[in-house]
Amino acid sequence: MATITVAASSLKPLGDRVLVKVLAQEEKTAGGIFLPDTAKEKPQIGEITAVGEGRLTDKGERLALEVKVGDRVLYAKYAGTEIKIGTDDYILLAEKDVLAITE
Repeated sequence: MATITVAASSLKPLGDRVLVKVLAQEEKTAGGIFLPDTAKEKPQIGEITAVGEGRLTDKGERLALEVKVGDRVLYAKYAGTEIKIGTDDYILLAEKDVLAITE
């Protein structure tokens, strides 16, 4: 995982990319057993903190993204590029890797 020393607010994704802050997952099971880091599954839910301008078509038009800053999303498990900004984990995804918006 890459570690960079810039503020998340200063990153602007390009094209149809989105920057997602990975949300913490449960550390214990429904039965009350605490899980070590090696037993946890890779998180798939996060909050969008920045979005690009949209995909550029062959005709030169911009297609707006369906997601916006502040949306909580479910994304593909092994998609994107993981980065660490300060102490927080982020993932840079293409919009097509966002599977759903959660309420």
